[in-house]
Amino acid sequence: MDIVELTAIIEGVLFATGDAVEVEKLAEITECTADEVTEAAERLAKAYNKTDRGIMLTHVENKLQLCTKAELYPYLSKIAKNRREYKLTDTQLETLSIVAYKQPVTKLQVEAIRGVNSDHAVNRLVEYGLVKELGRLDAPGKPILFGTTDDFLRAFGVDSLDDLPEIAPEHVEEFREEAEEEAEERLNVKI
Repeated sequence: MDIVELTAIIEGVLFATGDAVEVEKLAEITECTADEVTEAAERLAKAYNKTDRGIMLTHVENKLQLCTKAELYPYLSKIAKNRREYKLTDTQLETLSIVAYKQPVTKLQVEAIRGVNSDHAVNRLVEYGLVKELGRLDAPGKPILFGTTDDFLRAFGVDSLDDLPEIAPEHVEEFREEAEEEAEERLNVKI
């Protein structure tokens, strides 16, 4: 199969599914190698980027997906009735950061790091589609393990978790101290 045909097949499959598809799955269905699929995907992405088109090809982790270009969201939101913009609170961002860097992680582990109850924040992040259940920890009570989603990667503009910035060790200690101070303040307010 030549590169032009493979590119067309990938475009058609991604358009029809409307979701992210693993490179390996595309290689399997086209009977090509993952490298050939990646080359065809790069060709397709360049075609979308070269012209003033409304869609683009994103590469998230080892998956490909067609999506609307970000600058067109205001127009899309006028027609998509249920689309809501979510603004993350500081608490939700802090919780999301912990999940992103420590995943898979339980709510109890998040709370141990934050020093406060995190049920509401985790539940909201799941509702927003940024965090999902990954399974259960093999421990008493079988607590749920949480991790980030592909939507998290897209929302923060990273291709994989490996692209997240490194946290400097001195900042980790600062964050811990701030969390302890915040927990003390909350306890003092409740008393």
